[in-house]
Amino acid sequence: MDLLLYLCLGFWVPVVAALDFKYHHQDAMEAFLKEVAQTHDSITYLHSIGKSVSGRNLWVLVVGRSPKEHKIGIPEFKYIGNMHGDETVGRELLLHLIDHLVKNDGKDPEITRLINNTRIHIMPTMNPDGFESVEEPDCYFSNGRFNKNKYDLNRNFPDGFENNSVPIQAETQAIKNWLKSETFVLSANLHGGALVASYPFDNGVPETGTKQGHSIAPDNDVFEYLAYTYSSKNPEMSAGTSCKNGVGFRNGITNGYTWYPLKGGMQDYNYIWAQCFEITLEVSCCKYPPEETLLDFWNSNKHSLIEYIKQVHLGVKGQVFDVNNNPIPNAIVESSGRSHICPYRTNKFGEYYLLLLPGSYTINATVPGYTSVLKQVTIPENIKNFSALRVDFHFPFQVTNTSSTRISCSEVPLYMYFKSHSGRLKSHYMSLILLTFVSIFHIK
Repeated sequence: MDLLLYLCLGFWVPVVAALDFKYHHQDAMEAFLKEVAQTHDSITYLHSIGKSVSGRNLWVLVVGRSPKEHKIGIPEFKYIGNMHGDETVGRELLLHLIDHLVKNDGKDPEITRLINNTRIHIMPTMNPDGFESVEEPDCYFSNGRFNKNKYDLNRNFPDGFENNSVPIQAETQAIKNWLKSETFVLSANLHGGALVASYPFDNGVPETGTKQGHSIAPDNDVFEYLAYTYSSKNPEMSAGTSCKNGVGFRNGITNGYTWYPLKGGMQDYNYIWAQCFEITLEVSCCKYPPEETLLDFWNSNKHSLIEYIKQVHLGVKGQVFDVNNNPIPNAIVESSGRSHICPYRTNKFGEYYLLLLPGSYTINATVPGYTSVLKQVTIPENIKNFSALRVDFHFPFQVTNTSSTRISCSEVPLYMYFKSHSGRLKSHYMSLILLTFVSIFHIK
């Protein structure tokens, strides 16, 4: 009767079916994503970044005020789920996150501001072939973990520490191409088989601390904070809950190498070569739990998923200009004392984003052949404002013939011959505990 009244009055109210708490196979997932994109076309953009080995689309749903293109000053964030096809909870969590975001835009002030100030990319499944191949769901292992060609996608990326000779798979190549097409700042990939937020590095060399049982990135303080931001909002994860096939983790976080070494992982690749801080989220002890538990997983992870997105606004951002106010692509912009082995450079708009905790820093902008420009900055606690501190750099010369294509380092083991490291390696947020865990269950 109410719907009929609205139609008689000349109004049209979109009717969107509720997203059930059940497993959504490829057809059902695509139908949901297409319905969202059509119903909420002003804030969403659905596209495929490539295809799986079997030809299934690798769908990404973008949420933001400018969903189809990057806007200067608006950071790019991404979530990737179901990298291992039999680790299924993350896939459903991301579908429900999409549902939550679009339905609360304009209703929930926090969600509205998040969408206003962030471009959010969500890939529910990176391994649709693996998911579809699972015939007998299991809590610990099934053949669906791998892609169609029987490769583990989280061992399939170039490695920063040792040669990784495995053939690059279609799904991996699609991610690599995607990373080159956007200026991603922060990311997480969702797995199952444990309850922990794991952060780089997953692999290492003695110079990054492997003899001490960990492998520490130059931005270790930020990574510990990011991991704890997620775990602290998840009651079971933050409690260090131990799964039957492993051990518990203090505060629900761990350095990846401390847990167990992993060659060719996606989070290390993001950080080293794509200038994107990524962590790995293990969100369920059981990899493929019964459908009736999915609502509980959503309730446990909803606040963590949203709080983690907000961290893309940590630190400092800005642009680098020449004397004529033209943006300078490929300028190196980094914080002194935490240089990256593959330097972080500005994009085609001369933009940079550096995730840093509140505090005082020296930011160094460098254009090859010219004197660097240094600025002392004090970063406040600014997350609630949904914007990093803006600091622009102006060089007193004209730049000509500068390629807008971002310069990247060769995808070789850059750390193989590394002789020194940042002075900020030590843990600033909490102590690391050496965990004696053998990776026989292949979780990450």
